[in-house]
Parts: sequence; C-alpha cells; structure tokens
Amino acid sequence: MRTEPLIDQLSSDLKPVRRRTARGDAVLLLGLCAGEVALFLSLGMMRDDMPMAMHAPSFWWKLTSLGMIAAVSGCVAVLSLDPVRSPRTGLKLVIVLVALALAAGWLLDASRDGVANLVDRLDWTSGLQCVGKMVALSIPAVVAFCILMRRGAPTDRIGTALASGAAAAAWGAFVFVFACPFDDPLYVAVWYSVGCSLVTLFARFVLPRLARW
Repeated sequence: MRTEPLIDQLSSDLKPVRRRTARGDAVLLLGLCAGEVALFLSLGMMRDDMPMAMHAPSFWWKLTSLGMIAAVSGCVAVLSLDPVRSPRTGLKLVIVLVALALAAGWLLDASRDGVANLVDRLDWTSGLQCVGKMVALSIPAVVAFCILMRRGAPTDRIGTALASGAAAAAWGAFVFVFACPFDDPLYVAVWYSVGCSLVTLFARFVLPRLARW
C-alpha cells in the first residue's frame, strides 16, 4: 500500500482534541484544592482550638511551609508535562524548601522552655493516625496529577512523578493542618515527613506506569 492512502486511512476517523495548557491544568488543580478544603471544613473537621492555635508561631510554620512546598511542587509538575521541560531543577528547589522548613521548625523547637520526654512528644498512636489521614487527603491530588500526566507528554516521567507526589503529599498535609491538634515542631517534623514520604514514594513508583504513553 502506498504511503499517502495508508495515512489517509489511519487518520480518517481521528477527532480534534483540545490542546492542553499549563494554565488550564493549574486552574483544574486549584479548583480541586479549593473544593477539597471546602468539603473538609464543611464536614466539621477543623480543630476545636483553632482561635488559640492561630496565635502559635508553630501553626503558621506548618501552614506556610506546606503551602509553599505544595505550590512549588505543583508548578514544577505542571510545567514538566511539556515534553521540552525538565523537572530536575524544580525538584532541587523543592528539596531546598523542605530543608528550610525543617530548619525553621528546629529553631522554633529550640526556643521551647524545658525538654520534654521524646516518646511523649512524638505520641506514636496519634502520629500513625495523622499519617493515615494525610495520605487519605492526598489521594484526590495524586489522581488529578495522574490524569494530567496521561494528558500531557512528560519526557522525564520519574521526575514529573516525584514533583507530583511531593505536591500531592504537601497538599494533603496542608489540608490536615486545619484539623491537626499537634503543633510541636518535633511531632510535625517526624510524622508529617513520614506521611509525605509515603505519598511521594507511591507516586514515584506508580504514576510513571499509569501515565506511560
């Protein structure tokens, strides 16, 4: 068969598709995030002592750090859906943000009066529950990034998956801040790191397989 008739035959039933844009993907993610926060708060999940917690520097440290990590990771992931963009430089920036957030938490912890018992401060039972809730709250964002990866054309699927996992993990933890009654920087540094690491690793190993094109 000649080349031109073959091409005409293969393309005869093709339908035009809407071109994806980074702005459109960002709007989709922002809408999902706003909806999740609204649903979470409407279910009465906000901590009872929120007015008091808002006066604590550690509360704003949690909220600001996680919000920045989620925003930067999300931007890196969305931009890397373009085949000519690499997420590697952005991932380095995310690592720097995480290190700065942990350093800021250490400074807050160092300013505390007295030294509490390590086991009591970590509160293993509550910590494991917090990890489970953070992971659950990250699921919608993980699914959204998976869909965007399938629609896009990332050439570095592993890097994009890592950025997506970091963004989804930080977002889930960000939402959970409104319900989490623990503001101890040590507690937050340990358990939030565990929860975010689990989500990021899951995305790293699963999303590249699901988003293969």
